[in-house]
Amino acid sequence: MNFHLVDIKAAVLKSAASLLVLGTSTLFAQNPIDVFKASDLKQKQAKLAAETKQKGAGFAGETLTKYGNHLTMLAHRESNGSSELHEKVADVLFITDGEATIITGGKMVGAKTTAPEELRGTGISGGKSQKLVAGDVIHIQPGIPHQMMIAKGQTVTYFVVKVTE
Repeated sequence: MNFHLVDIKAAVLKSAASLLVLGTSTLFAQNPIDVFKASDLKQKQAKLAAETKQKGAGFAGETLTKYGNHLTMLAHRESNGSSELHEKVADVLFITDGEATIITGGKMVGAKTTAPEELRGTGISGGKSQKLVAGDVIHIQPGIPHQMMIAKGQTVTYFVVKVTE
């Protein structure tokens, strides 16, 4: 009987731990395969768009799942972003809706360290501009300055994979 009680206690503890993880907005990988359904992403996009308007910040993002050396997130932008550079993190952006111009390379203007190995600035000098539309994918290596620019009246939503190298 004690053997079964121990098994039941372990199962209850495991279930409680799972509920705690599910109760957070960021999920840690529990499954060997994760599927991000288009319908779920559309719902999250609507939530992020509402949050962007409510906060008036021009940007909202949500980390979806964290893995060993990478994470996934969804981001929605209605105004220009700051320039940024990640010293050890690559960004892979999948444009799911809308359009933007991304500036990559060049030199960051007004760069300040905002977190370990993370810099943010006010712009980029001498970078390359590329228009991105729904369906486009861009991979940005660590150490490359980049900045998302949004034309007036436009929005962009993108699925992000951040990989620590």
